Amino acid sequence: MVSTTGFDALNSDQPVDQTSSLPYLSQAQAPLTCDVSAVNERGESISVSIPAERALTVYADKRELVTLMTLGAHPELLVLGYLRNQRLIDCAQDIESITVDWDVGAAAVKTRHGIANLEEKTARHVVTTGCGQGSVFGGLMDEVDQISLPLDARMTQSQLYTLVNTIRLKETTYKSAGSVHACALFVLTQDEPEMLLFVEDVGRHNAIDTIAGWSWMNPPKSVANDTPDNPSQIFYTTGRLTSEMVIKSAQMGVPIVVSRSGITQMGHQVAQSVGLCAIGRAVNKRFICYTNTQRLVMQPDLAA
Repeated sequence: MVSTTGFDALNSDQPVDQTSSLPYLSQAQAPLTCDVSAVNERGESISVSIPAERALTVYADKRELVTLMTLGAHPELLVLGYLRNQRLIDCAQDIESITVDWDVGAAAVKTRHGIANLEEKTARHVVTTGCGQGSVFGGLMDEVDQISLPLDARMTQSQLYTLVNTIRLKETTYKSAGSVHACALFVLTQDEPEMLLFVEDVGRHNAIDTIAGWSWMNPPKSVANDTPDNPSQIFYTTGRLTSEMVIKSAQMGVPIVVSRSGITQMGHQVAQSVGLCAIGRAVNKRFICYTNTQRLVMQPDLAA
């Protein structure tokens, strides 16, 4: 499930400007859930909804690259974000088009000039703790030293509670069918956090890759400074904050990450090194701020 005004505009029925430097994305749609028969604890036959997991094989310039298991809410953005986070392309403008056909379960990626050193980039695998994806190409830590996050980005405890409550009230596939992870991207305005994008998928890595793809299609003016005209973004996930999740967030220029779950040791180390504020166990009014606590303006009286 994806919800955002800007995203809806991107995938509207308006004609696509083929002269744009951003890639053309098809608008493939697929049901997020399906109904199956089951038996409950009382022995009664019932109909229940479950997530409609499906395979999507990605072809880059007609070469098979990977098969992703996904709900398929917005697969084009998933593919774009995947290519970005796997370091296979340097910018969205490297891609001419991404076309998805659910009849054959395939995504055709057409680049403008090919993917340089593809054999080298895909030769080394790192097994991760992700679900729905399994492994990534290249070294996880290769670009950490190059990441620069807004220095003055801050969030108040009140704004954190508003963010968590926004997620709680969201109508989701998880509430109706379970078995999915959710990620969301917020922009921190002067008053309250505003949700830009909400994504659910079978794995949290798919969800953050989709957000990364959306971010590339909707780039901010700058991530160097946090100003009223260029407010900081906050990333939320229901999944744990592993090193890969932290790195992907930081690569999008996000200085504050909030999770319903906890953080791993390597995730903690990476967050510390790049200046990212990692907040975990965020449920209702409870949370733990693990790193760079100066980015969170505490209001302890609100926790009473």
